[in-house]
Amino acid sequence: MAVMSETDQHEFGFAAEAPNQRMRRRGVYILPGLFTVGNLLCGFYAILATLKGGASDLDYASRAIGFAIVFDAFDGFIARATGTNTEFGKQFDSLADMVSFGIAPAILAFAWGVQALLQADVPEARHVSQLAWLVSLAFVICCAWRLARFNVQGMASAGGLKYFVGMPTPAAAGMIAAVVHAFKFPLEDWRWSVPWLALVLALAFLMVSSVRYPSFKQIPWGKRQHSLMIVVGAILIWSIVVYSEIVLMLIASAYVAAGFTLYLVRLVRHRLVSRPA
Repeated sequence: MAVMSETDQHEFGFAAEAPNQRMRRRGVYILPGLFTVGNLLCGFYAILATLKGGASDLDYASRAIGFAIVFDAFDGFIARATGTNTEFGKQFDSLADMVSFGIAPAILAFAWGVQALLQADVPEARHVSQLAWLVSLAFVICCAWRLARFNVQGMASAGGLKYFVGMPTPAAAGMIAAVVHAFKFPLEDWRWSVPWLALVLALAFLMVSSVRYPSFKQIPWGKRQHSLMIVVGAILIWSIVVYSEIVLMLIASAYVAAGFTLYLVRLVRHRLVSRPA
């Protein structure tokens, strides 16, 4: 094992630090990774819960995806706040997102929308299950595509505001989890399964589209905020805890609709500007 010389230690700034300072620095770099592991753990648990197939198990899987979104938000926030963004952390986070926001929601969407039909031996179940298999696969592929594109391109900005190009993978997974958490019991009518699969397919295409979705990363969460923000945040958290089914469904739907709304506003504005006087 190679040992760094004193010259190398001074060059990298380690020699001037006391051992306890070096340990604290290592701990700061490890902290975002722990949240990423929490994200990955939630995704893995969501897959296992979905495989059990019960209504309560599917609800637990949807909640696990929700907690994965929280862990994913915190690992990025902590990395930016502490200046510990690394290329390794970026790739590790993407791999965790692929499990929690790609594979887990795709399996959950299939199980919640089709599994009951297969167990009940509905005549249309075979055709719907084939469609569900393709839609779930498309969701996974689009999620991988979205993550790879984000790693290469990052976020875009316009007018000083940052935005995502395409729906973020946590938002797409959150929409699936919110629907399952709100209704809980799996679908037993193939006529409901078809629009459900259409929604999942639409979420998949939105991830790889060029539709802009707002980002809240430009908000200085680490700085002192107005007291009203604390009150609003407390009310929102209380609402999620007490009325999680309704509130999470509204939040997820509103964010999905936000992309369409901003796209239509830009389209109308562009046509008005380009129209000859």
